[in-house]
Amino acid sequence: MVKLSHFQRGQIVGAHLPGASVTKTDPLLAISRAAVSKVRTAYTNHGKTSSDERNSGQKPKLSERDHHTLKRIVSKNYRTTAQGDRRTLYSS
Repeated sequence: MVKLSHFQRGQIVGAHLPGASVTKTDPLLAISRAAVSKVRTAYTNHGKTSSDERNSGQKPKLSERDHHTLKRIVSKNYRTTAQGDRRTLYSS
């Protein structure tokens, strides 16, 4: 798939809003029908014109429970160092 600029994605959405079909939009903008369809679907379903390209699918390093534990440790002893927090985290 060709990487579309933000301007091109905006043109597709701009043609979509008044009701232009995919078959009318792709020759006007010289963009493939598949690309036009993907941008329109992303806009209709998610309200944005592109998928989250930076998301690699990797799960977060810390779980919600880890976040809560870390916040509790830091708020209890806010003057400690990172090494001290690390020792406290692994000892509990």
